[in-house]
Parts: sequence; structure tokens; C-alpha cells
Amino acid sequence: MITPDTRVFVTALGGPGKLAGLDVGTRTIGVASCDSGWSFAGPLETIRRTKFTKDLEQLRGLLARERYAGVVVGLPLNMDGSDSPRTQSVRAFARNLAPLELPVLLWDERWSTQAVERAMIAADVSRARRAEKVDALAAAHILQGAIDALANLPPDE
Repeated sequence: MITPDTRVFVTALGGPGKLAGLDVGTRTIGVASCDSGWSFAGPLETIRRTKFTKDLEQLRGLLARERYAGVVVGLPLNMDGSDSPRTQSVRAFARNLAPLELPVLLWDERWSTQAVERAMIAADVSRARRAEKVDALAAAHILQGAIDALANLPPDE
């Protein structure tokens, strides 16, 4: 199940549980994790992309080992909210996560990488260190936005 709807995603999860966040790039996949109570997200690792089957196996191992309940995938929309070729690529990536048998939430990630870059520059992080950490930190930024929205969903009426 893939959805941009937080309520549908929560229903598919069946309740709180650990979530993984993914910032899918052309060369890397930033991975983040949050606690089962959806309080805070943090960077986990960066996966160097090779072939999708190898990438999927790396993700499968990580997600199974940590017993994740669902996945939040950052969706790079244009500033006007429309799709771009990159958006279509990420949607295809999300569809290809089906073998993981986990619900997938597509989360608007406009500005996530830029926000993380600005924060690291403000913290005087070196360019090399920023390049090494930006993808996992962007995934954490995406995941934090999603869990904030999930944790604050109004009750069903």
C-alpha cells in the first residue's frame, strides 16, 4: 500500500510502530529512523545505490532487523506541487518497495535537503562532512515532518 494520505497510512499500520524514512536520490538513499511512539527521528545511514535489487536487499535487511512497521518516502514535488521527472522516479521506487510488504507514505519533501544544508552550514560543518551526512539528515527531516503530522492527526469523527 502506497499513499500520500496520513490517515490511510496510520490505518494500514494498525497503530504506532517504528518507521523508516527514505530520501531517495539518484546516487544514494538517505535512511532515517524514528521511535515507535513517533516522538523523534534521527539519521541512520546512507546507502550507495547500485542496482535496485541490491538496494532492495539492503533495505530489506535493515528494515527486518529493526522491525519497522512502515516507510516514509520523501516525494520531490515541484514548488507548485506538480510532479517532475524526479518525482516520477521516486514514485516508481516506492512502487518497487512492494516486496517489503510494509505500508509506504509519500511525504512532500520540498526544501528538506536545503533546510538540512543550511543548518549544517550554520553549525560550521565542513563541506566534506556535509556531503557525507546530508542524505541521512534529509531523510530524518522528512521523517520528522511526517511523524509530527501523524502524531497530531485529529481523532476520527
